[in-house]
Amino acid sequence: MADHEPGRTPASGLIAVFIDLRPALARFLAARGAQAAEAEDLLQDLYLKLGEATIGPVAEPRAYLYRMANNLMLDLRRSAARRAGREEAWTDAGLGAQRDMDPQPSAEDALLARERLTVVTNVLAALPERTRDVFRRYRLGGEPQKDIAADLAISVSAVEKHLQRAYRAVVEARAALDADLVAPRRLMGERDRHGD
Repeated sequence: MADHEPGRTPASGLIAVFIDLRPALARFLAARGAQAAEAEDLLQDLYLKLGEATIGPVAEPRAYLYRMANNLMLDLRRSAARRAGREEAWTDAGLGAQRDMDPQPSAEDALLARERLTVVTNVLAALPERTRDVFRRYRLGGEPQKDIAADLAISVSAVEKHLQRAYRAVVEARAALDADLVAPRRLMGERDRHGD
């Protein structure tokens, strides 16, 4: 003896219809852009809602389940859109003025870079001619060490020694520049004039 109206499915019957329709509902959600994991999560939510809710008899159980799945999908998309909005607002608040900054270096940074380049260029110019030639050909020209050695009639080991000499000179020049930037020099007697 049925305790529901003819042509209507009670809530407990919706779970049976859901189980039959589960693969079709998964395809339905995938067609609306849900990833496989999202579709599974949504179907799990739908199943839990069917088990918890007190739903009266439903005249069109298939349509009802499709509508529920679609509504859950819409809720997921709205939630993702709100989350993205919050994250963007947080990023905007965190970056603030940095977002509008010019990506070009400041005039001071450009001047420091030019000065560094001049110092390194002068250091390289002071190296012996063969060392400069090996360095330029290898670092700037991209020639293999073996080709440079063959062209200059020296060993690959000799090419490596020329490169080490050039690298050492550049490293020493950079260390001197960095030391000047970290600890600026004071003029003689500057402390005495300011009463320090």
